[in-house]
Amino acid sequence: MPLRRLVLAAALVLPVAGQAQGPIVIKFSHVVAPETPKGKAAQRFKELAEARTGGRVRVEVYPNSQLYKDKEEMEALQLGSVQMLAPSLAKFGPLGVKEFEVFDLPYLFKDTAAFHAVTEGPLGTELLRKLEPKGIRGLAYWDNGFQIMSANRPLRQVGDFRGLKMRIQASKVLDAQMRALGAVPQVMAFSELYQALQTGLVDGTEGVPSNYYTQKIFEVQKHMTLSNHGHLAYAVIVNKKFWDGLPADVRAPLEAAVRETAVYANAIASKENAAALQAIQASGRTQLHTPTPAEANTWKKALMPVHQAMEQRVGKATIAAAYRAAGFVAPD
Repeated sequence: MPLRRLVLAAALVLPVAGQAQGPIVIKFSHVVAPETPKGKAAQRFKELAEARTGGRVRVEVYPNSQLYKDKEEMEALQLGSVQMLAPSLAKFGPLGVKEFEVFDLPYLFKDTAAFHAVTEGPLGTELLRKLEPKGIRGLAYWDNGFQIMSANRPLRQVGDFRGLKMRIQASKVLDAQMRALGAVPQVMAFSELYQALQTGLVDGTEGVPSNYYTQKIFEVQKHMTLSNHGHLAYAVIVNKKFWDGLPADVRAPLEAAVRETAVYANAIASKENAAALQAIQASGRTQLHTPTPAEANTWKKALMPVHQAMEQRVGKATIAAAYRAAGFVAPD
Protein backbone atom coordinates (compact mmCIF):
# COMPACT_ATOMS: atom_id res chain seq x y z
CA MET A 1 0.00 0.00 0.00
CA PRO A 2 1.50 3.41 -0.95
CA LEU A 3 2.63 5.61 1.92
CA ARG A 4 -0.04 8.23 1.22
CA ARG A 5 -2.83 5.65 1.56
CA LEU A 6 -1.33 4.42 4.81
CA VAL A 7 -1.28 7.96 6.20
CA LEU A 8 -4.91 8.48 5.20
CA ALA A 9 -5.85 5.18 6.80
CA ALA A 10 -4.06 6.23 9.98
CA ALA A 11 -6.06 9.47 10.07
CA LEU A 12 -9.29 7.51 10.05
CA VAL A 13 -8.63 6.01 13.49
CA LEU A 14 -7.98 9.35 15.22
CA PRO A 15 -10.81 10.83 17.31
CA VAL A 16 -12.52 13.94 15.94
CA ALA A 17 -13.11 16.87 18.30
CA GLY A 18 -16.72 17.21 19.33
CA GLN A 19 -17.73 13.69 18.36
CA ALA A 20 -19.17 11.35 20.97
CA GLN A 21 -16.42 8.85 21.66
CA GLY A 22 -17.22 5.18 21.52
CA PRO A 23 -14.92 2.32 22.50
CA ILE A 24 -11.19 2.56 21.82
CA VAL A 25 -10.49 0.47 18.72
CA ILE A 26 -7.38 -1.70 18.45
CA LYS A 27 -6.83 -3.08 14.98
CA PHE A 28 -4.77 -6.26 15.27
CA SER A 29 -3.39 -7.43 11.93
CA HIS A 30 -1.51 -10.67 11.23
CA VAL A 31 -0.55 -12.77 8.21
CA VAL A 32 -1.56 -16.32 9.19
CA ALA A 33 -4.79 -18.29 9.46
CA PRO A 34 -7.15 -17.94 12.45
CA GLU A 35 -6.64 -21.65 13.22
CA THR A 36 -2.89 -21.28 13.85
CA PRO A 37 -1.41 -20.71 17.33
CA LYS A 38 -0.93 -17.02 16.49
CA GLY A 39 -4.45 -16.75 15.11
CA LYS A 40 -5.94 -18.36 18.21
CA ALA A 41 -3.84 -16.18 20.49
CA ALA A 42 -4.98 -13.02 18.71
CA GLN A 43 -8.59 -14.07 19.23
CA ARG A 44 -7.90 -14.85 22.89
CA PHE A 45 -6.38 -11.39 23.37
CA LYS A 46 -9.48 -9.84 21.80
CA GLU A 47 -11.75 -11.69 24.23
CA LEU A 48 -9.64 -10.88 27.29
CA ALA A 49 -9.06 -7.24 26.36
CA GLU A 50 -12.73 -6.53 25.79
CA ALA A 51 -13.74 -8.34 28.97
CA ARG A 52 -11.04 -6.82 31.19
CA THR A 53 -11.84 -3.27 30.06
CA GLY A 54 -15.60 -3.70 30.40
CA GLY A 55 -16.16 -2.93 26.73
CA ARG A 56 -14.12 0.29 26.72
CA VAL A 57 -11.85 -1.36 24.15
CA ARG A 58 -12.87 -3.15 20.97
CA VAL A 59 -10.27 -5.34 19.28
CA GLU A 60 -10.66 -6.01 15.56
CA VAL A 61 -8.58 -8.97 14.41
CA TYR A 62 -7.58 -9.17 10.72
CA PRO A 63 -5.92 -12.52 9.85
CA ASN A 64 -4.47 -13.83 6.59
CA SER A 65 -3.03 -10.47 5.45
CA GLN A 66 -6.53 -9.04 5.04
CA LEU A 67 -5.26 -5.52 5.64
CA TYR A 68 -1.56 -5.59 4.78
CA LYS A 69 1.03 -7.96 3.39
CA ASP A 70 4.21 -8.78 5.28
CA LYS A 71 6.21 -5.84 3.97
CA GLU A 72 3.46 -3.31 4.68
CA GLU A 73 2.50 -4.35 8.20
CA MET A 74 5.32 -2.67 10.07
CA GLU A 75 4.96 0.64 8.27
CA ALA A 76 1.22 0.55 8.93
CA LEU A 77 1.88 0.08 12.64
CA GLN A 78 4.42 2.88 12.80
CA LEU A 79 1.98 5.24 11.07
CA GLY A 80 -0.88 4.19 13.33
CA SER A 81 -3.21 2.71 10.72
CA VAL A 82 -3.10 -0.47 12.79
CA GLN A 83 -2.37 -0.48 16.49
CA MET A 84 -1.14 -4.03 17.12
CA LEU A 85 0.83 -6.72 15.31
CA ALA A 86 2.51 -10.01 16.16
CA PRO A 87 5.23 -10.29 13.49
CA SER A 88 7.89 -12.96 13.45
CA LEU A 89 11.12 -11.87 15.10
CA ALA A 90 12.89 -11.89 11.74
CA LYS A 91 10.87 -8.80 10.77
CA PHE A 92 12.91 -6.52 13.02
CA GLY A 93 16.24 -6.94 11.25
CA PRO A 94 15.10 -5.05 8.13
CA LEU A 95 13.67 -2.41 10.48
CA GLY A 96 17.20 -1.78 11.73
CA VAL A 97 17.08 -3.71 15.00
CA LYS A 98 19.46 -6.39 13.79
CA GLU A 99 19.97 -7.93 17.22
CA PHE A 100 16.63 -9.72 16.84
CA GLU A 101 18.17 -11.89 14.16
CA VAL A 102 19.91 -13.81 16.94
CA PHE A 103 16.69 -15.82 17.09
CA ASP A 104 17.29 -16.98 13.50
CA LEU A 105 20.62 -18.65 14.29
CA PRO A 106 20.30 -22.34 13.36
CA TYR A 107 20.23 -24.87 16.19
CA LEU A 108 20.55 -22.18 18.86
CA PHE A 109 17.77 -23.71 20.99
CA LYS A 110 17.96 -27.33 22.10
CA ASP A 111 14.37 -27.27 23.37
CA THR A 112 11.47 -24.96 24.14
CA ALA A 113 12.73 -24.26 27.66
CA ALA A 114 15.98 -22.89 26.18
CA PHE A 115 13.97 -20.54 23.95
CA HIS A 116 11.91 -19.27 26.87
CA ALA A 117 15.07 -18.75 28.91
CA VAL A 118 16.07 -16.13 26.35
CA THR A 119 12.70 -14.44 25.76
CA GLU A 120 11.74 -14.35 29.44
CA GLY A 121 15.16 -13.22 30.61
CA PRO A 122 17.12 -9.94 30.47
CA LEU A 123 18.05 -10.34 26.80
CA GLY A 124 14.43 -10.72 25.73
CA THR A 125 13.46 -7.59 27.66
CA GLU A 126 16.41 -5.61 26.31
CA LEU A 127 15.57 -6.49 22.71
CA LEU A 128 11.97 -5.34 23.07
CA ARG A 129 13.20 -2.00 24.44
CA LYS A 130 15.31 -1.50 21.32
CA LEU A 131 12.08 -1.14 19.33
CA GLU A 132 11.00 2.04 21.10
CA PRO A 133 13.09 4.49 19.00
CA LYS A 134 11.17 3.07 16.01
CA GLY A 135 7.86 4.15 17.56
CA ILE A 136 7.06 0.60 18.67
CA ARG A 137 6.36 -0.79 22.13
CA GLY A 138 7.14 -4.47 22.58
CA LEU A 139 4.74 -6.23 24.93
CA ALA A 140 5.39 -9.98 24.85
CA TYR A 141 6.75 -12.96 22.94
CA TRP A 142 4.57 -15.71 21.51
CA ASP A 143 6.16 -19.06 20.82
CA ASN A 144 5.29 -21.13 17.74
CA GLY A 145 7.71 -24.01 18.03
CA PHE A 146 10.47 -25.52 15.96
CA GLN A 147 10.80 -25.20 12.21
CA ILE A 148 11.14 -27.96 9.66
CA MET A 149 12.29 -28.01 6.03
CA SER A 150 10.31 -29.01 2.94
CA ALA A 151 10.86 -29.48 -0.78
CA ASN A 152 9.70 -31.67 -3.64
CA ARG A 153 12.67 -33.96 -3.14
CA PRO A 154 13.90 -35.64 0.05
CA LEU A 155 16.13 -33.49 2.26
CA ARG A 156 18.27 -35.90 4.23
CA GLN A 157 21.85 -34.88 3.53
CA VAL A 158 23.22 -31.37 3.25
CA GLY A 159 23.95 -32.04 -0.42
CA ASP A 160 20.22 -32.50 -1.06
CA PHE A 161 19.76 -28.73 -0.80
CA ARG A 162 22.14 -27.94 -3.61
CA GLY A 163 20.56 -25.55 -6.12
CA LEU A 164 17.11 -25.52 -4.50
CA LYS A 165 15.33 -22.15 -4.39
CA MET A 166 14.22 -21.91 -0.75
CA ARG A 167 11.80 -19.26 0.48
CA ILE A 168 12.93 -17.31 3.52
CA GLN A 169 11.91 -14.24 5.47
CA ALA A 170 14.02 -11.11 4.99
CA SER A 171 16.76 -12.10 7.42
CA LYS A 172 20.47 -12.03 6.68
CA VAL A 173 20.90 -14.95 9.07
CA LEU A 174 18.35 -17.06 7.20
CA ASP A 175 19.99 -16.06 3.93
CA ALA A 176 23.35 -17.27 5.24
CA GLN A 177 21.72 -20.44 6.57
CA MET A 178 20.36 -21.45 3.18
CA ARG A 179 23.59 -20.60 1.41
CA ALA A 180 25.53 -22.72 3.91
CA LEU A 181 23.32 -25.64 2.88
CA GLY A 182 23.95 -24.98 -0.81
CA ALA A 183 20.46 -23.61 -1.49
CA VAL A 184 19.48 -20.33 -3.16
CA PRO A 185 17.49 -18.17 -0.69
CA GLN A 186 14.43 -16.34 -2.00
CA VAL A 187 12.86 -13.62 0.15
CA MET A 188 9.09 -13.76 -0.25
CA ALA A 189 5.96 -12.68 1.62
CA PHE A 190 4.21 -15.48 3.45
CA SER A 191 0.96 -14.68 1.65
CA GLU A 192 2.64 -15.44 -1.70
CA LEU A 193 4.24 -18.74 -0.66
CA TYR A 194 1.57 -21.27 -1.64
CA GLN A 195 1.30 -20.04 -5.21
CA ALA A 196 5.09 -19.76 -5.53
CA LEU A 197 5.50 -23.38 -4.47
CA GLN A 198 2.62 -24.50 -6.67
CA THR A 199 4.09 -22.86 -9.77
CA GLY A 200 7.70 -23.78 -9.05
CA LEU A 201 8.84 -20.21 -8.50
CA VAL A 202 10.47 -21.61 -5.37
CA ASP A 203 11.28 -25.24 -4.63
CA GLY A 204 10.92 -25.38 -0.87
CA THR A 205 10.68 -23.52 2.39
CA GLU A 206 11.08 -23.71 6.14
CA GLY A 207 8.25 -23.32 8.60
CA VAL A 208 6.29 -24.75 11.48
CA PRO A 209 3.79 -27.59 10.96
CA SER A 210 0.76 -25.49 11.94
CA ASN A 211 1.50 -23.03 9.14
CA TYR A 212 2.21 -25.83 6.66
CA TYR A 213 -1.19 -27.31 7.45
CA THR A 214 -3.46 -24.28 7.75
CA GLN A 215 -2.03 -22.65 4.61
CA LYS A 216 -2.21 -26.01 2.76
CA ILE A 217 1.49 -25.81 1.93
CA PHE A 218 1.72 -29.56 2.44
CA GLU A 219 -0.38 -29.96 -0.71
CA VAL A 220 2.44 -28.55 -2.84
CA GLN A 221 5.43 -30.10 -1.03
CA LYS A 222 6.14 -33.79 -1.39
CA HIS A 223 8.74 -34.09 1.36
CA MET A 224 9.26 -32.62 4.82
CA THR A 225 12.23 -33.15 7.12
CA LEU A 226 11.63 -32.75 10.86
CA SER A 227 14.91 -30.91 11.27
CA ASN A 228 13.95 -28.64 14.19
CA HIS A 229 16.79 -26.42 13.02
CA GLY A 230 15.18 -23.11 13.88
CA HIS A 231 12.55 -21.66 16.14
CA LEU A 232 9.63 -19.51 15.05
CA ALA A 233 8.28 -16.91 17.43
CA TYR A 234 6.50 -13.60 17.36
CA ALA A 235 6.70 -10.33 19.27
CA VAL A 236 3.42 -8.72 20.24
CA ILE A 237 3.93 -5.04 19.45
CA VAL A 238 1.86 -1.87 19.49
CA ASN A 239 2.16 1.65 18.17
CA LYS A 240 4.03 3.37 21.03
CA LYS A 241 2.25 6.72 20.74
CA PHE A 242 -1.14 5.00 20.81
CA TRP A 243 -0.20 2.80 23.78
CA ASP A 244 1.32 5.59 25.84
CA GLY A 245 -1.74 7.74 25.17
CA LEU A 246 -4.20 5.24 26.63
CA PRO A 247 -5.80 6.10 29.98
CA ALA A 248 -3.97 4.30 32.78
CA ASP A 249 -7.13 2.48 33.83
CA VAL A 250 -7.40 1.06 30.29
CA ARG A 251 -3.75 0.29 29.71
CA ALA A 252 -3.38 -1.69 32.95
CA PRO A 253 -6.08 -4.29 32.14
CA LEU A 254 -4.75 -4.50 28.58
CA GLU A 255 -1.29 -5.29 29.93
CA ALA A 256 -2.83 -8.02 32.06
CA ALA A 257 -4.62 -9.38 28.99
CA VAL A 258 -1.31 -9.41 27.10
CA ARG A 259 0.39 -11.39 29.88
CA GLU A 260 -2.42 -13.90 30.11
CA THR A 261 -2.54 -14.32 26.34
CA ALA A 262 1.21 -14.98 26.21
CA VAL A 263 0.81 -17.85 28.68
CA TYR A 264 -1.98 -19.25 26.53
CA ALA A 265 -0.07 -18.84 23.26
CA ASN A 266 3.06 -20.51 24.59
CA ALA A 267 1.04 -23.38 26.02
CA ILE A 268 -0.76 -24.30 22.79
CA ALA A 269 2.12 -24.07 20.30
CA SER A 270 3.52 -27.57 20.84
CA LYS A 271 0.09 -29.22 20.84
CA GLU A 272 -1.06 -27.39 17.71
CA ASN A 273 2.08 -28.28 15.77
CA ALA A 274 1.90 -31.93 16.80
CA ALA A 275 -1.73 -32.11 15.65
CA ALA A 276 -0.82 -30.44 12.35
CA LEU A 277 1.95 -32.96 11.72
CA GLN A 278 -0.46 -35.82 12.33
CA ALA A 279 -2.95 -34.30 9.89
CA ILE A 280 -0.26 -33.80 7.25
CA GLN A 281 0.89 -37.39 7.61
CA ALA A 282 -2.69 -38.66 7.45
CA SER A 283 -3.25 -36.78 4.20
CA GLY A 284 -0.77 -39.04 2.41
CA ARG A 285 0.38 -36.11 0.28
CA THR A 286 3.70 -35.49 1.99
CA GLN A 287 6.39 -37.87 3.19
CA LEU A 288 7.86 -37.02 6.58
CA HIS A 289 11.48 -37.78 7.42
CA THR A 290 13.01 -37.70 10.90
CA PRO A 291 16.80 -37.22 10.65
CA THR A 292 19.02 -39.83 12.22
CA PRO A 293 21.45 -38.52 14.86
CA ALA A 294 24.24 -38.72 12.27
CA GLU A 295 22.23 -36.75 9.70
CA ALA A 296 21.28 -34.12 12.27
CA ASN A 297 24.89 -33.69 13.34
CA THR A 298 25.96 -33.21 9.71
CA TRP A 299 23.39 -30.43 9.31
CA LYS A 300 24.53 -28.79 12.54
CA LYS A 301 28.18 -28.81 11.53
CA ALA A 302 27.33 -27.33 8.13
CA LEU A 303 25.37 -24.52 9.76
CA MET A 304 27.60 -23.60 12.68
CA PRO A 305 29.76 -21.23 10.56
CA VAL A 306 26.63 -19.06 10.21
CA HIS A 307 26.91 -18.18 13.91
CA GLN A 308 30.40 -16.78 13.56
CA ALA A 309 29.65 -15.09 10.24
CA MET A 310 26.75 -13.17 11.80
CA GLU A 311 28.64 -11.84 14.83
CA GLN A 312 29.30 -8.48 13.19
CA ARG A 313 25.68 -8.04 12.09
CA VAL A 314 23.82 -9.36 15.14
CA GLY A 315 26.44 -8.39 17.70
CA LYS A 316 28.94 -10.64 19.39
CA ALA A 317 27.67 -9.64 22.84
CA THR A 318 24.06 -10.40 21.85
CA ILE A 319 25.00 -13.84 20.56
CA ALA A 320 27.05 -14.55 23.69
CA ALA A 321 24.12 -13.53 25.91
CA ALA A 322 21.80 -15.82 23.96
CA TYR A 323 24.29 -18.68 24.28
CA ARG A 324 24.44 -18.26 28.07
CA ALA A 325 20.69 -18.03 28.52
CA ALA A 326 19.90 -20.94 26.18
CA GLY A 327 22.73 -23.16 27.42
CA PHE A 328 23.98 -23.50 23.85
CA VAL A 329 26.65 -26.13 23.17
CA ALA A 330 28.23 -26.36 19.72
CA PRO A 331 28.20 -29.81 18.07
CA ASP A 332 31.31 -31.97 18.31
